[in-house]
Amino acid sequence: MSRDDGAAPRRVALIGGGVRSGKSAFALALARSLGQRRAFIATAQPFDDEMRARIAAHIRERGDEFTTVEEPVALPERIAALSGVDVVVVDCLTLWLSNLLLRDEAEAHIHEHIEALAAAVESARPHVVLVSNEVGMGVVPESPLGRVFRDLAGRAHQRLGRSASELYMAMMGVILRLRPGPVAVVGEDGR
Repeated sequence: MSRDDGAAPRRVALIGGGVRSGKSAFALALARSLGQRRAFIATAQPFDDEMRARIAAHIRERGDEFTTVEEPVALPERIAALSGVDVVVVDCLTLWLSNLLLRDEAEAHIHEHIEALAAAVESARPHVVLVSNEVGMGVVPESPLGRVFRDLAGRAHQRLGRSASELYMAMMGVILRLRPGPVAVVGEDGR
């Protein structure tokens, strides 16, 4: 994953963890360390007032440091079309998977979307920072849809993990770097 323009090697980071574990804050800090021209692809959809307020708060928090692009479904295409940025943050993959599932996409078709995303990430010119929720560490979901979602998320993490040069896990406000080794607690900038 090196660049041909003499710049530092391109980085692809996958950051997983639970809700409010610190993964998004870490992703933003990592992105700030990777370049001045930053894009943020948001996969959330504002279906109700509470979600609209959350989205607005997140945009305010990022300020003008990031260009926000809202893309709930066509994530591979949006990444492939990016130009003029040093780094892109995608937050979050599990919401993207939910969006696909709620469109009644067949599981096999969602796997095709995951492969397309991996290809887009692997060929992207900017650094890519992917954020996702780890959902497979709890109880077995009660509904068939919940189980399909959990399984898709696990498979997506495995596939995108193979595309990532860096893997991080956020737990209780601590960031663990899993790849490259050795496993270590890291600071906000990934060091």
